[in-house]
Amino acid sequence: MSDYTKLSYQLKRKIGVFSKKISAGISRPKFKFVFQMLYGLAEAQSVLLSEISRALKEPITLKKTIDRLSRNLNTFTEKDQVFNNYLKIIKKEVKSPSILIIDNSDIIKNYSEKQEFLCKVKDGCSGGIGNGYRTLDITALSQKEHLPIPVYSRIYSSTEDCFVSEDTEILDGLKFLSTHYGKTPIRTLDRGYDANVYIGYFTQRSENFIVRLRSNRNVFFKDKLLNVLDLANRYKGKYLIKFKDKKGKIIESKITSIPVNLPAFPGKQFYLTVVYGFGQIPMLLLSNLQISDKILPTTIMKVYLMRWRIEEYFRFKKQQFAFENIRVQSIESIRTLNMLLTVLVGLIGLMSEEQNTNKLVCKLIEISERIYEKSNFIYYAIGDGIFALLKKTRTGIREFLIKEKSPPSQQLTLFEPSDCEGCWGWG
Repeated sequence: MSDYTKLSYQLKRKIGVFSKKISAGISRPKFKFVFQMLYGLAEAQSVLLSEISRALKEPITLKKTIDRLSRNLNTFTEKDQVFNNYLKIIKKEVKSPSILIIDNSDIIKNYSEKQEFLCKVKDGCSGGIGNGYRTLDITALSQKEHLPIPVYSRIYSSTEDCFVSEDTEILDGLKFLSTHYGKTPIRTLDRGYDANVYIGYFTQRSENFIVRLRSNRNVFFKDKLLNVLDLANRYKGKYLIKFKDKKGKIIESKITSIPVNLPAFPGKQFYLTVVYGFGQIPMLLLSNLQISDKILPTTIMKVYLMRWRIEEYFRFKKQQFAFENIRVQSIESIRTLNMLLTVLVGLIGLMSEEQNTNKLVCKLIEISERIYEKSNFIYYAIGDGIFALLKKTRTGIREFLIKEKSPPSQQLTLFEPSDCEGCWGWG
């Protein structure tokens, strides 16, 4: 039991130090709110304010705690400052990322009636249309373990007055990357981003990118306009690569690289990488990377295949914390809660980088009691370990939030006879 007490203290302190760093420049009450939310999310593994409030174990009624957290979520205007502080920590720990993965997701709320600005979105799981919100997330792959560390997350709705278009929302995210990470990291995108507006953005700024093409796109090859799939079928693959997929299955893949031009960007050369081995239709990847001919196709394929990491990130965020069960009503509260959960996942990502060197992280993985051997995507093990450890504690983080007691005042106070009852023969 004493070992668990020591470990829980270390974990609380780690969350507290992290909260203090990302709260630099904001008021102490706001820092307390950030710390309480991060700790509550970590222990409860839920976005429900009732569960977060129970995790805090405060000596007041549960309703008062819920009301306070709800009020702060709606009025928290320091989201950008907190997230920028978080990015500074990420840049120190992850250094300059080589791969940035960009993708959309959704939050489905079919049975919600009172949440603000619900709109029609496509459900990525069922393929149908439902009420909810769209999200744009960007993750950087860590240096050691190649794990997804979130660097951008935005929830938006087409029914908001300030909404212009989905392209505008995505371009805002790309501009955010340009500001914080420059040109070098490779932007990796799925077929949903096969559009001239995004390719043109990267081309204009000379930013490295890899985007998967749809089979109906046309390209110029040797001054002839051809369908990209018809062009790909002319080649059978110049290089053979064997690798393991995320399930451990050996896959043989043949790849080749073809220099092409796009009708919308005359004079700009791109490379079409054709990848066989992933179904009947070859994978078509367009890139502007300037690498030697021998390693270009293999580099493009390997970088793109790392894109599945963001799918794991989405799944972890939704399953581990039941993110789609979000109940707060205002759009500002939803965005604040999303920001706080995003930085918490970022903290778990930073801890995952130390899975073989940090004793606390190793102990959390051990406490999680995995059925099978340690997975490459270690977030679930660390999340389960945090949940199992903190659930054993009887106190929250109140002791970490109380300021050190000030020394007693030296000023003389008024004399009260009752203080000296029995002295000098009184009473």
